[in-house]
Amino acid sequence: MVADHAPNLQVTQDFLANSSGGPTVLRILLGTQLRRLRQERNISRHDAGYAIRASHAKISRMELGQVSFKRRDVEDLLKLYGVHDAEQREALLGLISSANAQGWWHKYGDVLPHWFGVYVGLEEAASVIRTFEVQFVPGLLQSEDYARSVIRLSRTATSEEDIDSRVQMRMHRRRRFVEPGSPRLWAVIDEAVLHRPYGDAEVMRGQIEHLLDMARRPNITIQIATFAMGGHPAAGGPFSILRFPTPELPDVVYLEQLNSALYFDKYDDTHRYAQTMDHLATQAPPPSATEDILQDFLKRYS
Repeated sequence: MVADHAPNLQVTQDFLANSSGGPTVLRILLGTQLRRLRQERNISRHDAGYAIRASHAKISRMELGQVSFKRRDVEDLLKLYGVHDAEQREALLGLISSANAQGWWHKYGDVLPHWFGVYVGLEEAASVIRTFEVQFVPGLLQSEDYARSVIRLSRTATSEEDIDSRVQMRMHRRRRFVEPGSPRLWAVIDEAVLHRPYGDAEVMRGQIEHLLDMARRPNITIQIATFAMGGHPAAGGPFSILRFPTPELPDVVYLEQLNSALYFDKYDDTHRYAQTMDHLATQAPPPSATEDILQDFLKRYS
């Protein structure tokens, strides 16, 4: 037995009880636990793969949460890793069905890039999201008309039906942040975003009114990185930092590119981005100034 190094049963149960159902994160959680158990027994991926009649590459994909899990495979691995206590085993085996489930976003699979589906799964389970944007209003803060204007410019949106589907998905993502028990959202938006029109003056006016409404919510903080700040440490572009309600999972930094995305979860990377976000929040006008800044822009579009 490895009772001294057993998975944190209470943390796992609390996560299952409080998470809004992100199967992506549950796969990562289960994979992380399996990797830790394997490393504590000094068992190679090759030997672990042999134990379940698979390759070391499959073990790697399982530990990264990139594939679904078979109960027999997990049972065999737990036996190999010396986890014999029934309660400890069931804490992990109980994750399998939830981890293999499809999230609500899978119904948008025809218009949802695979790499973005991973992000939506992480977003669904995050308890805190901090984001910096320089091109347009962050998706979680977009009004429906503004979102439609942004999506319409995408070269991958080939029909009105595709555009409608993507707008619906974005509004679905947004809904979670205005419901009881909502996650915390902290957005720093470059002033250039407010100057760049997506749609006509009515669309922009509606978007700014929507930002004003969202900024008044207790779980949402919005700051505008004004031109008066001069240069700032986030000159490299937009990014998001996601934090989860369990120490079993590290923070994840998300960088979206034209046709792909990058995910960082190593402390050295995530800590650097967290420091950058801290600097932005310190240098930008405080959240208390956001309403006045947005009201000034609202007059421009009136």
